Amino acid sequence: MKNYIYIIAFLLVSSIGYAQQTPASKQSEDIAIVGATAHIGNGEVIENSLITFSNGKITNIGDATVMKLSTINMEVIDASGKHVYPGFIVSNGTLGLVEVDAVKASSDLSEMGTFNPHIRSLIAYNAESKIVESMRPNGVLLGQVVPRGGRITGTSSIVQYDAWNWEDAVIKADDGIHINWPNSFSRGRWWLGEDPALKPNKDYNKQVKELEMYFNESKSYNAGPKDERHLPFESMAGLFNGSKHLYVNVNDQKGITDAVNFTKSQGVSNITIVGGYEAGKIADFLKQNNVSVFLRRVHTRPNNEDDDYDLPYKLAKKLVDAGVLVSLEPSGQMERMNSRNLPFYAGTAVAHGLTKEQALQLITQNPAKIMGIDNMYGTLEHGKSATLFISKGDALDMRTNIVTHAFIDGRQLSLETHQTKLWKRYSEKYNPQD
Repeated sequence: MKNYIYIIAFLLVSSIGYAQQTPASKQSEDIAIVGATAHIGNGEVIENSLITFSNGKITNIGDATVMKLSTINMEVIDASGKHVYPGFIVSNGTLGLVEVDAVKASSDLSEMGTFNPHIRSLIAYNAESKIVESMRPNGVLLGQVVPRGGRITGTSSIVQYDAWNWEDAVIKADDGIHINWPNSFSRGRWWLGEDPALKPNKDYNKQVKELEMYFNESKSYNAGPKDERHLPFESMAGLFNGSKHLYVNVNDQKGITDAVNFTKSQGVSNITIVGGYEAGKIADFLKQNNVSVFLRRVHTRPNNEDDDYDLPYKLAKKLVDAGVLVSLEPSGQMERMNSRNLPFYAGTAVAHGLTKEQALQLITQNPAKIMGIDNMYGTLEHGKSATLFISKGDALDMRTNIVTHAFIDGRQLSLETHQTKLWKRYSEKYNPQD
């Protein structure tokens, strides 16, 4: 009994000193990874690879039997029999915005009001989140931080998951604005005695008109003289000049079609559908309009009684086969925790028709392209960021994804979680068998 009291006291006191994993130092020595099967992220695979990186950038990548390696002043990692991948990227995530759902003071997820394009999720991002540090052992190293709530929810940014603060974490600030498209159908409020059956939303046209008016007012403001500064309208300017992406949360076929037509009519060129449950029904339409999709969580049930039981699992393949640019996103119940399962969502898509390399693209190259960070991230290529990891087995299979090394911009990360560190420290100080 006495030992248990010591253990509890030790963990409580030690947790103060281990509030955050210490971010890795800047790469100081050239590193070579030799012998791994390299999954480039663009569909290409190098069976016996040699990857070198210096100052955070990949300097060479190719076949180890062809390339020569100089080990002078270089750390060599023998990865024979293992696999190396680009760091996985979370699309449409809320990591770092909420720590404990039941504690309101730890939530910076949404803002009051309907139209909030000026709300920046980046400045609310908590780099010290314990949930964020739990992503790295699964190879999830980058992510988009997205606000929720209202018709226009705010502006997202892309961060890397090993930083002291949001300033250190940011990779691309204010990449896009997110909106919740009005629902074409709604259910009656059963608690008020209304019929709970699905029925057309009688306010749909009104809600779309309100959104249209806001876009028009924003365009007028940004095109003309400004007597007074209007920050929300000012934040919309990037949608019209092409510097910001528009992410539209919508799932039904009519809503997706209306949203695409609406944004095109407003002169917005960079559009991504978020969710897209019925996107497979109009995949050709999306392809023709160059619209990408952040596809809703794979591990969910069908929405409708007459849908195929495995529709959420095979929807990615249907869109990829149609030529639509697709990325996977984890939003939904317990989404922050489930973000670490991103590679296994891709693995499920493999079980339902995609090749492993196609599925890998859904969480590497494709999200990087959509978010506009593919010049540095998403694939293993010469000159790009050395943001990658080594796994003992297939990283898309939860049975074999055992990450042994991980790097962000060439910095080697700690893969120990907060709890692991505490237990290790206790074990070194006390003999558990005493």
